[in-house]
Amino acid sequence: MFSGTYGRGAAAAAVAREGWLAAMLETEAALARAGAAAGSVPPEAADAIAAACRPERFDADELEREAAAHATPVIGLVAALREAVGAPYAPFVHAGATSQDVLDTAFVLIARRALKATLADARAAADAAAALAAAHRETPIVGRTLGRQALPTTFGLKAAGWMTALDRACAEVARAEGQLAVQLGGPVGAGDPALTAALARELRLPEPVLPWHTDRTRVATLGGALGTLAGALAKVARDTILLGADEVGEVREGAGGRGGSSSMAHKRNPVAAISVLACAGRVPGLVGTLLATMAAEHERAAGAWQAERGAASDLLALTGSAAAWGRDLLEHLEIDTGRMAANLALLERAGVPGASRVPTGAAALVDRALAAHWGA
Repeated sequence: MFSGTYGRGAAAAAVAREGWLAAMLETEAALARAGAAAGSVPPEAADAIAAACRPERFDADELEREAAAHATPVIGLVAALREAVGAPYAPFVHAGATSQDVLDTAFVLIARRALKATLADARAAADAAAALAAAHRETPIVGRTLGRQALPTTFGLKAAGWMTALDRACAEVARAEGQLAVQLGGPVGAGDPALTAALARELRLPEPVLPWHTDRTRVATLGGALGTLAGALAKVARDTILLGADEVGEVREGAGGRGGSSSMAHKRNPVAAISVLACAGRVPGLVGTLLATMAAEHERAAGAWQAERGAASDLLALTGSAAAWGRDLLEHLEIDTGRMAANLALLERAGVPGASRVPTGAAALVDRALAAHWGA
């Protein structure tokens, strides 16, 4: 049953079946135009192939059945595309490429689209955390360590910690995205460099030094960065769930109209935080899969590369959904300074040494973090 967590945000749409079909066709069209630029494909053939690469012309269900028969969706797609263009242009379809080239390049196109939305949401979440940090730079709150009340800190410093973690994670994702490149290795990784360069220009993607058909460091690096971002978002969600417990009551999700219980009318569940954690909880296993599939044998992996494709797609969708929910959470988070003060008073009445003194450096630390965030 659809949970609502996986599909939030544009990243999930980018990695859906329709998104993959569109990206593979975009790659085949660009390959034909690149062949024309390199002199290996007649211009009229390239035009015919590009004109035929429209997703609505293809039966996604049939292509899925073909994929099961060949362990790749490209074979059925190429056959259907050759039928669509007809003679005499059919021989020029997919010229110079192998199935993995199309899937790897399509993945790069999909990843860039998904990451654009994911980074926009994650950066907006960091901005929302920055606003909380600025507004509450001197708001005292009980600090909690190992699950117990410790000494005072400020809510602004807590929010600044969320912000800096998100900033660092976003920077890592952006850096990993910048390493994604076009793929054109042909059957054994010895593709024509001129054709690769032309394809890179057509798709506006970086050209790698070598084909990366068995060098999966790009995908693994992206996976690790997405795992880090999911973890930073999960930290925010976990803190807000704990701070929002009825017995604590220091924060609450502000978005109305959701969070009801099927059996307890008085409850208001923290939907955004729960959804972040539901997405992020699946991410480490997927990152582990990407690391495990790096050991590709010889010039094409048997099974590992195929497992990577599904894991990477799920990772993009889940982290994108976590970022969208995390943005929702932070942009609508309501702060109860009265409850913060009341909880701090309990610590003071218990006679804990230092319970009435907020660290003098907290506000300065918040200011320094905000300056770094805004690039001041």
